[in-house]
Amino acid sequence: MSERIRPPMASHSLDLHAICDVCGKGRSTRRHSSRSRIRQQRQSSKWATYMANVAAKRALRGRA
Repeated sequence: MSERIRPPMASHSLDLHAICDVCGKGRSTRRHSSRSRIRQQRQSSKWATYMANVAAKRALRGRA
């Protein structure tokens, strides 16, 4: 099984607001993909620490 880079997004309802935190406009607009990429780049360090915590929990669970 391959290791995930980010957690699955469909496990629960998305905790994203309807308003974009980059531009302040709605996320449902047509041209939101470029701002979405900006947001993903900003959040990459957060995802890295989250996935490191998940891996650490998984490693501890395996030892017990």
